[in-house]
Amino acid sequence: MSPATRAPHSGGPALELLVHGVGGATPQDMLGDPRTVRISGDEKAAVYRRTDDAEAEGSPGAHRDRPIPEAYCWSNLTSGNGARALWLLLLPFMVVNLAHWMRPRARGMRRTTRLYGALVRLVALSLTVLLTAAACEVALDLLAWQCAGSAECSGDRSWLGFMSAAQGGWWSQPGRRLALASVVPAALVALLWYLSNRTWSAYESQRPPVGDAADDQGEEEDAEDAEDGGRAASGEADCGAADDAAQPAPVVRPALGRPGFWYGRRLVARLRAAHTAAGFLTVAAGVAGAAARHDRAAQDVLLKTCGVLLEGALVVGGTAVLVVVCRRGRSERRIDAGLDRAAVRCLPGAALALLALSLLYASWSRPGWASSATLPGEVTFRVIVLAQGALVVALAVAARLLHRRARPPRTVLHGLGGPAVAMLACALGGVMTGGVAQRVADWIDGPGTPGMDGEGSIPGPPVLLSWQASVIPVLLVVLLIPAMLLVVRTWLVARRLAPQVEAEYFDGAPGEGRRDAVRTRRIAGTRARAALTDVAPLMVGVVSGATLLLGAGALGGSWLSGEVPGRSFGERGLAESAAETAQALGSWLVGFGFILFVTMGRRAYRDASARRTIGILWDVGTFWPRAAHPFAPPCYAERAVPDLTWRVCTWTARTGGRLVISGHSQGSVLAAAAVWQLPPATRRRVALLTYGSPLERLYGRWFPAYFGPKALLELSSEVDCWRNLWRRTDPIGGPMLIAGRQGRAGDGCEDPTDVDRGALKDPVVYGRSERHPLPEPVLGHSDYQADPVFAKERAALLDRLTPAVPRQAQGSSGRSSA
Repeated sequence: MSPATRAPHSGGPALELLVHGVGGATPQDMLGDPRTVRISGDEKAAVYRRTDDAEAEGSPGAHRDRPIPEAYCWSNLTSGNGARALWLLLLPFMVVNLAHWMRPRARGMRRTTRLYGALVRLVALSLTVLLTAAACEVALDLLAWQCAGSAECSGDRSWLGFMSAAQGGWWSQPGRRLALASVVPAALVALLWYLSNRTWSAYESQRPPVGDAADDQGEEEDAEDAEDGGRAASGEADCGAADDAAQPAPVVRPALGRPGFWYGRRLVARLRAAHTAAGFLTVAAGVAGAAARHDRAAQDVLLKTCGVLLEGALVVGGTAVLVVVCRRGRSERRIDAGLDRAAVRCLPGAALALLALSLLYASWSRPGWASSATLPGEVTFRVIVLAQGALVVALAVAARLLHRRARPPRTVLHGLGGPAVAMLACALGGVMTGGVAQRVADWIDGPGTPGMDGEGSIPGPPVLLSWQASVIPVLLVVLLIPAMLLVVRTWLVARRLAPQVEAEYFDGAPGEGRRDAVRTRRIAGTRARAALTDVAPLMVGVVSGATLLLGAGALGGSWLSGEVPGRSFGERGLAESAAETAQALGSWLVGFGFILFVTMGRRAYRDASARRTIGILWDVGTFWPRAAHPFAPPCYAERAVPDLTWRVCTWTARTGGRLVISGHSQGSVLAAAAVWQLPPATRRRVALLTYGSPLERLYGRWFPAYFGPKALLELSSEVDCWRNLWRRTDPIGGPMLIAGRQGRAGDGCEDPTDVDRGALKDPVVYGRSERHPLPEPVLGHSDYQADPVFAKERAALLDRLTPAVPRQAQGSSGRSSA
């Protein structure tokens, strides 16, 4: 008798826990009933049931032939109130955080693994410094130094009159103007610290229902020991156990199954302190550096000595920040609830004290000091860009060494996915900061052109920003070639697939009606476009490589010429005209990109539908914990995964029933992560049903250390049964491609080696029929539950599960679970 037709078990209720995907879903849509009731949770994430099923466990006869449906809705974690629209400004931080998790999984290379993590954290630190330096460029250099120091510029703006050098007031001295303007970048750093601290408390402070292990090693050591078959305790406990109870039997667990994977308070707090200190030190260096340079040329020995001591203290503070960032990675084998109090409390406080001393030092009266030209922001931005390029290259070398040892199949860019994404994060940071600086310079200079002799009233932003803007049109031209090739390739693939589509529907199926060329082309075209997901890594590699080379060219051009593009070619000619055109077009594109960001954020703040669209971006990008950048948007999985784990544990312990976790799209990733966190006894009573799942197609390729073939094989062998549904028209989901699984004796699975079902037909039928009188749509990534196969596979999974004895019936030795 097949699993689909076998009689259902009579003992214990059955529950289907539905987990939606990206973009969110309402409980009414998930449950197919307008009347729903919240079972557990809050306004951010909660479990819902139909009103009629609220007490379904007490009436098992009502669900004898079907499971109790239950929906876990988590969409408000990423697309809830309007304040989340501001997370768009944190996009570079989110992208660099992804690079941390793209490390290849290698064996026997502990030092290289540690180096990879440290390099990603340094790239993340450089982005914080870049953002703060851009704020300093706008507030300190363009406004307080250049515009307030120019009678023409400040005369047109009454709100700058009290700082104008022509007025001769108390604030007219350059040092005092800089001290006052430093409030803006310092407030920005304080805001980032506040958001990071607040979002941690609101989203990521949920402990999983497992115990702590005794050891305390970094993430790199954890991953390495797991590869080598080490014997670190997993800390798994029964669902109702206290958080601090440690299990005596050591068990090796996959990375996502470790107790502390979804709870990293120590690392986030330490990185938050280091990045906050780095921001304050950057502001202090911008203020104190200008005053110290003036004092070195003056005759006041006391001020000169104070300047030297203050600059030395800033160097010491910067060194301390680097040590804290590079010191250690994540600790995952236990719930990392401790704090490095010396770093968390002392480092930001010391940096803030140095900032206060810098403001006091710069505000000291210097009657003969006048602002001219620009602050040395040019050197600052060049150093930052050079450091970012060197770090990305070093990261690529480390990633390549790890990949050569591991060689996981289907890994994107041969292990260079992490460095490529880190390069994109640096590029995003450069575009955003450069766009802000150039737009502000154009605004305060009116009709003039900053940086052009005789045209503007101020010198303008650093020359490097103009060079970076000039390479953007070149980058777009470079990207146009592979984009056109992909268009042609998709068209050719669609033509090649057309006969296969007709053969699939008409061979052996005479009831499908007549062939329709338009219908065939539409289905084939949808399949061809869905396959573009598999070539997306190539585009990322092209963009990252071109960005690195063009960025190096922009850095070299600005360093050698010291002028905006086109001014260093001598007599005016074709090269000069082309360079000036590229610079003007690039500056316009940078400004347009910045305005687009602001517009999208403003629209998302007011419009719930736009906020939900932006929430899709966070659904994909903020699944991973903040391991590299503490100012990235919060990780919703650190709330969602414990929620699911607690629900599965408590329900199975209380009822002893059978449970299927049914996850669609990103919900399947959350479901898999929750299953990894379950204790072994609970895991054996749970089945997994995934559909439209990116577990292998996206996560397995981009994050091989956590969702690679070995990890998915382990997952399939640990759950009682797992079935995966997919379509060829789906651009997100795909097969798991798991081979070599050996079924457990008596586990009830008819075919334990096959997680994937054959590709579902999409559309279900080709033409009109008696059962489908109207044309069926091409569903792609949506509405998997509308396929009749879905109900059959769910019934088969529930039939394979064996209900357990409820914990309450186990006598005094059992512990009841809430």
